[in-house]
Amino acid sequence: MTTSPSTPAHAPASRVPLRMHLAEPPASGPISGTWWPQSRNLQVEAADLVDHFPDQVGHIDRLLFSRPDWDNPVVDGRGVRRIQARRGPVKVGSFPRDDTHLMILLLASGRRVSLKVIASATDPAEADRQLQATGVGDSSRATNGAAPARSKTEEPHSWM
Repeated sequence: MTTSPSTPAHAPASRVPLRMHLAEPPASGPISGTWWPQSRNLQVEAADLVDHFPDQVGHIDRLLFSRPDWDNPVVDGRGVRRIQARRGPVKVGSFPRDDTHLMILLLASGRRVSLKVIASATDPAEADRQLQATGVGDSSRATNGAAPARSKTEEPHSWM
């Protein structure tokens, strides 16, 4: 499965299904799930996340990312403002010095989903442990994104 017709050379040659675990029921804390991207290429990985995010959870409208997680978070001296997914462009934003290792998703429904980002170079056994640890203590189980995402009542941030 490829994310786009022209996958950059530093992205994995062969794509695997989205490596994500969402807490079920929705986590009681600020983290809704964990995501293990396949590379540090923001365009490729964010497009993959948008294109393969579970329909039953929602449709991603916007993303907020932590710049240190990616090799290409800046274009022409400015933070990336949109990525190109198969369904079309998606607005993105970042905080220049944010080092939270989070990808915040704003869904079309207004719900907000916060994913902890596991570094793409993480040892597979360790990454699997981190994926499975999502929501431990909250009666969670692995879902590969099939669980309802955490619903937030607060207003979306201004970056949206």
